[in-house]
Amino acid sequence: MANARLTRAARRYLKKIRKASTHYQLQEIASDIQNEVDRRKISFDEALSLGNSIQSYADRLPGNTIVYAISNRDSYRGTLELYLKDGYLSKTEQLLLWEERRRLGITDIEHNRMLHQLVDILEKRGMKIIVSRFEEPVRGDFI
Repeated sequence: MANARLTRAARRYLKKIRKASTHYQLQEIASDIQNEVDRRKISFDEALSLGNSIQSYADRLPGNTIVYAISNRDSYRGTLELYLKDGYLSKTEQLLLWEERRRLGITDIEHNRMLHQLVDILEKRGMKIIVSRFEEPVRGDFI
């Protein structure tokens, strides 16, 4: 996907992403991209590529703000939010998340950052979150 040819509109958004200096600006761009996808002016694949760029640039900015954009990370975050909804992240759920991370190319660092952000948000809302201890499986465990 990194070498995919982008349309003129997608290239304009990429320039805006590179110029953004705050999470809020990146979120505005992500919303604009979503609108363009809804109007079928940008393909979903282009939006996914742009969303992954937005997430990458958001990581470089100071602060702990979540930017929602069409991206592999946002797809994963949705799954993670779903598993945290009951206040308990079991070993089974973590194994499923581990497989999802591998499929989407989400690093352990990105996972840990998202997990901490979401736990902080949920705890501020008054929820108690319990995360079971999880160790990554060895490659041979699934054969």
